[in-house]
Amino acid sequence: MAEIRNYTINFGPQHPSAHGVLRLVLELDGEVVERADPHIGLLHRGTEKLAETRTWVQSVPYMDRLDYVSMMCNEHAYCMSIERLLGLEVPLRAQYIRVMFDEVTRILNHLLAVGTHALDIGAMTMVLYTFREREDLMDAYEAVSGARMHAAYYRPGGVYRDLPDRMPQYEVSKWKTAKTVAELNENRQGSLLDFLEDFTRRFPKYVDEYETLLTDNRIWKQRTVGIGVVSPEQAQALGFSGVMLRGSGVEWDLRKKQPYEVYGQLDFDIPVGTAGDCYDRYLCRIEEMRQSNRIIKQCIDWLRRNPGPVISDNHKVAPPSREKMKSNMEELIHHFKLFTEGMHVPPGEVYAAVEHPKGEFGVYAVSDGANKPYRLKLRSPGFAHLSAMDEMSRGHMIADVVAIIGTMDIVFGDVDR
Repeated sequence: MAEIRNYTINFGPQHPSAHGVLRLVLELDGEVVERADPHIGLLHRGTEKLAETRTWVQSVPYMDRLDYVSMMCNEHAYCMSIERLLGLEVPLRAQYIRVMFDEVTRILNHLLAVGTHALDIGAMTMVLYTFREREDLMDAYEAVSGARMHAAYYRPGGVYRDLPDRMPQYEVSKWKTAKTVAELNENRQGSLLDFLEDFTRRFPKYVDEYETLLTDNRIWKQRTVGIGVVSPEQAQALGFSGVMLRGSGVEWDLRKKQPYEVYGQLDFDIPVGTAGDCYDRYLCRIEEMRQSNRIIKQCIDWLRRNPGPVISDNHKVAPPSREKMKSNMEELIHHFKLFTEGMHVPPGEVYAAVEHPKGEFGVYAVSDGANKPYRLKLRSPGFAHLSAMDEMSRGHMIADVVAIIGTMDIVFGDVDR
């Protein structure tokens, strides 16, 4: 009698490469996937519903907790939606700061994406290299906002404050000797811009190191070339965006096609794949990090030469400075009203999207004129990508499912919302 080789297995939610809390029910014929059924909702925070009970500004920190690897990009789309409803002009310096931190965030995201993708497939060293660079960029986050991850740095009308003139320094302790501290503080002697400029000089060499480890690595190519192939037509039909779309050869990037903030004035290229497989998507992410580095350099150069305000001077939307608030009754009233009642946004509906590291992250906001959103709907890039799991993994082996989840670069706060 023939042996029955059909199995139904649970992949996750505790699987290390399920990237958080994905339960994937796989129907197998031996080791070949016949059907993949993703079960989500295990990290559902109800962000969209919570926003209806919070003032417009109070929901900014919730955005950080969606895709907790691309924090400021989430905030950016949300702030843009409020600004469009208000018809608010953002100061030019604030736009450059936002673009610079969007690209810092893109590098942070891709470092984690490439590092953990390699780790999932068995390249252990890669994640140690990528986390080394993430540490520097997390320090930049901390310098501007006081938080390493959930920054809440963007505000409707600009950013919370201007860039700091000095970087925090390491101090001698029982874990760090004076010699170690001197080495660690070597590139922290100047401002945040000096620190980031030093990073942009060093970073291309680091990306070369990643490529030395992976790009021509025989095992890496065996595990990624020809795996999870998506044709350009399929990618568009499935609602893909970001690297998942560009890896299939579709040159679509909101920064070029629908420029927002100052992207239209910057010089950078959009990497596009040809084969639409896991390997091409990896190459796109590597090249995107190099392009982000170029953008950051241009922003640093502009920000050095152009001081100015970093948040709107409309005090019905943005708080006055502490100095004015403590010396002027009118400013004090503005401050009090803004932080107790919040701003009133004119009635209307708006959709604002940014080229998030994972794809198109959009915020659809509806206002009824009150001090809180009437309705908020978030367009998460990861949700559309994960919904294609069945189509992408059918006919592949179980081991390839890991490579496909890795190439999607999903984060479950973003998928579940």
